[in-house]
Amino acid sequence: MKSEAEMQAFKRRYIEARGYWAEFNDGLLEHVPEWLDAYLAYSSTPARTGPLSARMRELIYVAVDGSTTHLFQAGLEIHIRIALEAGCTPAELIEVLCIATLQGLDSVAMGMDLLGEELARRGQALTTSAKGAQALSRHEALRGASPRWLEAMGAVSPEWTEALAGVFETADRTSALTRAERALIRLALASSPTHLARQAVRAEVREALDAGASPEEIAQVFQLVAHLGLHACSEGVPAIVRAAAERDQA
Repeated sequence: MKSEAEMQAFKRRYIEARGYWAEFNDGLLEHVPEWLDAYLAYSSTPARTGPLSARMRELIYVAVDGSTTHLFQAGLEIHIRIALEAGCTPAELIEVLCIATLQGLDSVAMGMDLLGEELARRGQALTTSAKGAQALSRHEALRGASPRWLEAMGAVSPEWTEALAGVFETADRTSALTRAERALIRLALASSPTHLARQAVRAEVREALDAGASPEEIAQVFQLVAHLGLHACSEGVPAIVRAAAERDQA
């Protein structure tokens, strides 16, 4: 793939398969065209063979590109446009980012589990007040049995636990997405290579299955978030191309 005609034909094929062409792909196409061709086959297979709709795939891409563990603006803008073309509404896209906001709870979960373990080593136990028990009962009405970290937080900060229940209740009541869609989006966030929260992945796999998602849909979520790995090239490849051009001009 050396001629200009061949490169332009590949670009058209790439855009047809993925819906866009990123600027850093120019450097990949120039220097490692065979690899980029193989990557296109790899990255386009989930959309071609998987069960998730174009709309759902774009909701997932918007979530992981917009998350605080990634904040990839170039990809976010691309996938917002594609998502709108695929039938997503602005309200749905904003809801996805609201879901991504609660990714921060994984920090609370990890921290409170470790706090509970350290207290247990010291022979100390947390006692849940009536107010904390009330807050936890609201969570259980929404999500079933409370995880250990939430029980611990209910003991030390019942007011925060109550406020969190209000966030969950409001999100569920006002959602434009199905329960299964919300679970798959949270699963994408938890399993993203920029986050990798094992405890949250397990919880959202269970929730997705309980909500009716198929194993194939869940597996496709993992395939889609793996594509974030290509973002290693998004800044590095253009930087290499620029540095090489500057050296050649010196």
